[in-house]
Amino acid sequence: MIDLRSDTVTLPTPTMREAMATALVGDDVYGEDPTINKLQELVAKRVGKEAALFVSSGTQSNLIALLIHCGRGDEYIAGQTAHTYMYEAGGGAVLGSIQPQPILFEKDGTLDLGKVENHVKADDPHFARTRLLCLENTQAGKVLPMSYMVEAGKFAKLHGLSSHLDGARVFNAAVKLKVDVTEITQHVDSVSVCLSKGLSAPVGSVLCGSNQFIKSAHRWRKMLGGGMRQAGILAAAGIIAINDMVERLAEDHANVQTNMVFFSLVPPLQRGGVGSTSTKEMISKFSTFMAEHDIIMDDGYPKKFRAVTHYGIEAVDIEHVVQSVAEFSRQFFTN
Repeated sequence: MIDLRSDTVTLPTPTMREAMATALVGDDVYGEDPTINKLQELVAKRVGKEAALFVSSGTQSNLIALLIHCGRGDEYIAGQTAHTYMYEAGGGAVLGSIQPQPILFEKDGTLDLGKVENHVKADDPHFARTRLLCLENTQAGKVLPMSYMVEAGKFAKLHGLSSHLDGARVFNAAVKLKVDVTEITQHVDSVSVCLSKGLSAPVGSVLCGSNQFIKSAHRWRKMLGGGMRQAGILAAAGIIAINDMVERLAEDHANVQTNMVFFSLVPPLQRGGVGSTSTKEMISKFSTFMAEHDIIMDDGYPKKFRAVTHYGIEAVDIEHVVQSVAEFSRQFFTN
């Protein structure tokens, strides 16, 4: 199958598997796993932060950041469809009593800083205390402009806010902009980097920030059940991901801004121009047709389809997808 649902479906490379099989390990809760320590030092240096912590997932990484930057009754500002708000089970609210303040993303994936300013609460007992600005780069496959990252960093400092970057695909952004990733990450206080998407490691994310921030992150990781023992087996793949798989991301961007395409289906009018096939019915037909042609992608009815390129998807696969979509269109509009 040509699986375009997400870049989370990537499989570890042969080099990763070999590194995992031979990794030196120890008890990471005691700080004694040499491979995890090496990964953390590598990623912290790569993104220009003092320290880093290997965690089980991007969701856990972002949640830890929220819990450090905000206390009970505080508020963070994020995009309406940001992962930290919409796709991580409300962890900040449920486990941290932290109020989210969602704002609609602009078409380019940014948050209008004028609108953000309007939602920074006054120092008034009626309001939750605004403490944190959360950004996402890339956002739905869109790269935030460098000029925006600069302005957002200045904005946060001006308003006394901490800033966190959900950088699950921040290396995609850096590759697309042709800049060192530190050019992006220097403008935020903390950043979460995912190893198990386009970088192809099987498990894990790395949370990066100041030494004091990561000291707090250790405590929160333990409290959230994320203290792992001989997890250097996993970290070994992460080291390969950071060292060998970043530049390869350009292959995933060959035909799109980064590695995502979103599209929707508009039902055609029936013969005679009366009535139409429902969107739900057409989505079902399209998904079935594509599966019959060995292609699966994320439909998420009633949202747009999403197709994500990644390690393991070759140019010949993309050509097959394009031809299959064209064939579906011919059949559906003719019949």
